[in-house]
Amino acid sequence: MSLPPQSNGPLLKKTIPQEYHSHLKERNAAQEGGYRQSAVTTRGVLVGCVMCVIIAIGVPYGGMVIRGTRLGLSSATPAAFFLLFVLLLTVHLLLGAIKRKWAFQWGELLTIFFMMMVATAIPTRGVVGLLLPMVSGTYYYASPENQWATLVHPLLNKWQVVSDIEAVKNFYEGSAGPVHIPWASWLPTLGCWLVFYAVFYLTLISIMVILRRQWVEHERLPYPLAQVPLAMIAEDGRGGLLKPFFKNGVMWIGFAIPFLVNSINALHHYAPEVPLITLNTQVQLFLGTSLRVSVNFLMLGFAYLISSTISFSLWIFFILRIFQEHLMFVLGVQSAQNNLGEWSVAGIGHQMMGALLVLVVYGLWSGRDHLAEVWRKALGRQAAIDDSGEIMSYRNAVLGCAVGSGGMVIWLWLSGIPAWIAPLLVFSALVIFVGLTRVITEAGLPTVTPAMVPAGFVVSSVGVPALGPVGLVATAYTLVWAGDLLVFMSAPLANGLRLSSEMAGRRRLLFWAVVLAMVISLLVALWFTLYLAYRYGAVNLHSQYFKTFAAIPSEFAAKQLNAPTGPSLEGWIWFGSGAAIMSALTVARLKFAWWPLHPLGFAVSAGWVMNTIWFSIFLAWLCKVMILKFGGARVYQKSKPFFLGMALSQVVTGGLWLVVDGFTGTVGNTIPVY
Repeated sequence: MSLPPQSNGPLLKKTIPQEYHSHLKERNAAQEGGYRQSAVTTRGVLVGCVMCVIIAIGVPYGGMVIRGTRLGLSSATPAAFFLLFVLLLTVHLLLGAIKRKWAFQWGELLTIFFMMMVATAIPTRGVVGLLLPMVSGTYYYASPENQWATLVHPLLNKWQVVSDIEAVKNFYEGSAGPVHIPWASWLPTLGCWLVFYAVFYLTLISIMVILRRQWVEHERLPYPLAQVPLAMIAEDGRGGLLKPFFKNGVMWIGFAIPFLVNSINALHHYAPEVPLITLNTQVQLFLGTSLRVSVNFLMLGFAYLISSTISFSLWIFFILRIFQEHLMFVLGVQSAQNNLGEWSVAGIGHQMMGALLVLVVYGLWSGRDHLAEVWRKALGRQAAIDDSGEIMSYRNAVLGCAVGSGGMVIWLWLSGIPAWIAPLLVFSALVIFVGLTRVITEAGLPTVTPAMVPAGFVVSSVGVPALGPVGLVATAYTLVWAGDLLVFMSAPLANGLRLSSEMAGRRRLLFWAVVLAMVISLLVALWFTLYLAYRYGAVNLHSQYFKTFAAIPSEFAAKQLNAPTGPSLEGWIWFGSGAAIMSALTVARLKFAWWPLHPLGFAVSAGWVMNTIWFSIFLAWLCKVMILKFGGARVYQKSKPFFLGMALSQVVTGGLWLVVDGFTGTVGNTIPVY
């Protein structure tokens, strides 16, 4: 694939990173050796479908029954990495041993992995773990103390929730006799929500297709998460069945460190006399302020693949944010708006929202030439770009974006949100999804979360009176799809489309493979989770999903109904400050070659997950700076497999022990994979 000259895209230096040149050399060398076939095949799609079924059943079972490593807990989609590792070392080798040409082709492996990433973003934390409890919990957890029956229930749209009391009771407590799922009570509600997810995912696919060329070919973002599967399936032209990645001793040394540490900790769960290796601690700073210092091998591996400027900015802005919060505490600056819900933090959340808006808007402005060509292509006019390499034509992508986002607005309006507010909610949601996806593709964070979600932003921006009681309750139920954003679909879509850039042949078939993955994962995960709930009782499966999450929409609505607030001037000031700081950082980055801070660090510094990964980013930055200083680019390239192995090992070790726990019947043996 030929690449046009680099544009002056947002937040990027005008020089091409050394690691990108290295990637091109590796890829060209492999292509000269000859990939067997870089196209989507029927076999690849069928195997991908089977893997989607395994994920849709295995991820809920592992997290809710075995209660072990949660392979669906981040937008890095750990289950996909684990299963690709297993596939390459078992089925691929077995097929090739029987008959050489039966081994999986390059394009097939990319197709399977893309489908697995998409599938992993749906069970448990992605969709099902929020959807099922949130549409049923308001009736099960209603009590005289919380007053939901009088405050919230009269304002509910019956088609948005499951109102059959007996069906809800058996869902949370389990069926008394044989397992029976009362589909008549669930299907109308689930059907309405599946319509929303259809237009929602259509919007995300369309946006990611439109942005793919700009991000991959013009701005040449590093996509650190995509580098691992590309390294795993890369060929060296020698025709061996075992991929060169698995013959690299440096990789296995990096792989061994998380494997040994996590395996010892897993054995401690079986035998307490085995010592537990603790990799985190709390450091007290001042006046009660503490800082978590922990080693996350997954983040350490990925952060080594990004530019040292970005990694430095990620951890330094987090430290600065800690000092900002301390200063606010000392000065007595506290937000009066403290009831924006579980996932929205007044003040710094507004600030992060302003920063993300600038990130997205400036990114679109910098890609305006590409977007203009996309628009001309969509209108059927002569354009300088060819869309035959995309999984959708640009005409269909633009149409899909319009139909999808319009469908989201109409659905939200029908749910009770005023017609003029519904577009604001959808716009704020898309800013968050696109902004966080941009961060993942450029900064390599396996997990990134916002400090403000659309429901909190809309309530703060327009006020409860503008929404009205019905609109407020409907806004509370947007937390189903835009609340806990530990897992969101646009991230695996973006990384999957990056992988598709390496494929030749019929890429349009990849669109239908992705749709199949979504449908299979969603339907199978819904069925299997309902089955588990009616067999064991949902309250016995996972307390966070079926106790905490189940109550959040009604808690959010009840708080606002009891103490309604108008538009928050304070929130808008914080929002403006975040946008202003982000704009200043962006200008400084573009104008001054010596400027050391990357705006991405500020944009995500308020996300709660930074507290758990900042130190690993610091270690990766320190390692990379030292290696480049004393060893140069050549040593850096030779060291990359070590860190790739480290990142992969964290996930694989978690997956292997989950399988062991499943066979032994052990529960609660968890290895973190986010």
